[in-house]
Formats: sequence, structure tokens, C-alpha cells
Amino acid sequence: MDDDYESVLLVVRECYVYKIPPRTTARGYRAAEWGDMQAFLWKGRLRIIAQGKKCSIRLEDSASGDLFAICPYDPNDTSSVEPVLDSSRYFVLRIENEGRHAFVGMGFLERSEAFDFNVALQDFVKQINAEKEALTKPKEDEASKKDYSLKEGETISINIGKAGTRRTRPKATGQDSGSGDPVPFLPPPPSAAQVKRQQQQTKY
Repeated sequence: MDDDYESVLLVVRECYVYKIPPRTTARGYRAAEWGDMQAFLWKGRLRIIAQGKKCSIRLEDSASGDLFAICPYDPNDTSSVEPVLDSSRYFVLRIENEGRHAFVGMGFLERSEAFDFNVALQDFVKQINAEKEALTKPKEDEASKKDYSLKEGETISINIGKAGTRRTRPKATGQDSGSGDPVPFLPPPPSAAQVKRQQQQTKY
């Protein structure tokens, strides 16, 4: 039993199933060859279900949900879902039941529903391809990562280059005049003996 959960990719409330004649040419099918389009074989709900790597198109009764037919979708098998050559609203599905298969025509009322049908199948293919790419992408070897942690007894030495010498200003030899030029020291004041001698010379 598959443990992958089911995912509903698309629900179309109403689609039509037709009995189609055998293919007469390798080019493909034409809806115009199916006869009266009002004389459909069955009408009901369509659901696209994805489960893991598997995808199926289920045709179910709109009221009871009973399964009318199932079409396993295989992206590598173009015969599982094939668009017709003369319309964008009709397809040929390869339905299976207990090992037997048959081809039936299937159509939508609106082109937008047919567009959504195509997009849902394309999204499933993209998801599968993305999962394959993720598995085949080489994983980074954890053992090959460099270990930058310090071992016991190891130290770190850091070379920061030659340290610049600190400049000191020369000692001032005098007071600053404010103009940037040093002012010379003034002579010391005369002593008391020198003052008395000058007074006596002045008196005589």
C-alpha cells in the first residue's frame, strides 16, 4: 500500500465521454469524426488525483461519486492522454479496468476547463521532474567540511604589522604669543642691592 497521501490537482464538475471509432491515421484523432456530439456516452465529474509519482484521471458520478472510469496518466506514454487535432476542448483518454483498456473521447463545455486540465497535468510533470532533480543532485559531504575549531593546546597568532611611533611635541621655550611664534623669557627683576646702587648713582 502506498503511504503517499492523495492530492487533488483539479476538479471539473461536468465533462462528457464519447464512444469513438478506431484511429484511421497515425496523425491523430479528430472530434469531428465522433458523430453527433450531443449523443454522448456519459456525463459527470472529472478529478485529477496525484499520489506520489502516480497520477490518475477519474471520471465519477456527479451526485454519488461512483467511479465510471479511470485513466492512469503516464507522462512518458502519449497514448494515455492525447488531444485531438481539430479542437482544444476534446481529448482521447486511455481508460483501464482490471488489466483491460479502451480509448474513449472526453470533452469540456468551456475552453477554460480544457486549459485547466492541461495545466494540471503539466504541473504534475514539473513536480516529478523537480523531485528527480533533487534526488540526483550531489549532496554535500559533511565529512569533507573543514574544521576550523581550535584543538587542545593550539593558539592563534595575529600579525597586525608595525605599530606606528607616537609623535610628541617639543617642549616650549617660551610663552605662546597667540600668533604661533614663541615669546622669549623676560629678564629677572633687579635685586635690592642693584636698586640701591642705582639710586646712589642718580643722587650724585
